[in-house]
Amino acid sequence: MNGPLDVLVTPITGGTLTVVAADGVVVASGYDEDVVARIPASYRARGTQDVDKIDGVSDAIDAYVAGDIGALDAVPVDQPGGEFFQAAWQAMRQIPPGETWSYAELAAKLGKPKAVRAAGSACARNNVAPFVPCHRILRSDGSLGGYAYGLPVKRALLIHEGASL
Repeated sequence: MNGPLDVLVTPITGGTLTVVAADGVVVASGYDEDVVARIPASYRARGTQDVDKIDGVSDAIDAYVAGDIGALDAVPVDQPGGEFFQAAWQAMRQIPPGETWSYAELAAKLGKPKAVRAAGSACARNNVAPFVPCHRILRSDGSLGGYAYGLPVKRALLIHEGASL
């Protein structure tokens, strides 16, 4: 399909989420006003249109807010990135809601236990939060670490999912 990208602004746990989707596949999302500016180059020529609902995505967000804390994990996403980043983002989607991993655990799950900084970079470059749940990655000491949208949003998501903090 080559129609315009759908842009949805919706309340969700942690604040207001902006979601950009191409034919039901999330290509950019986040808790800030710059999401549209982060649309991958391969999609930009399509333009955008504001919508009230995105098939499949809106229902997953509603389910997540209502307590189905795994609902976002099945939403299809597409974001550019090399092999390591793609593997890291896929691994993050395997973290059960309510659980957390450290950056070191993520690196180890990827078979690169010394790549802790690269694991952190994968979190920082995640362009489809919270659908790829980088908020479930913490520092080795159990502290929250960073989050592009601020620690209050990260904390709210983790509490909503039942994580022990």
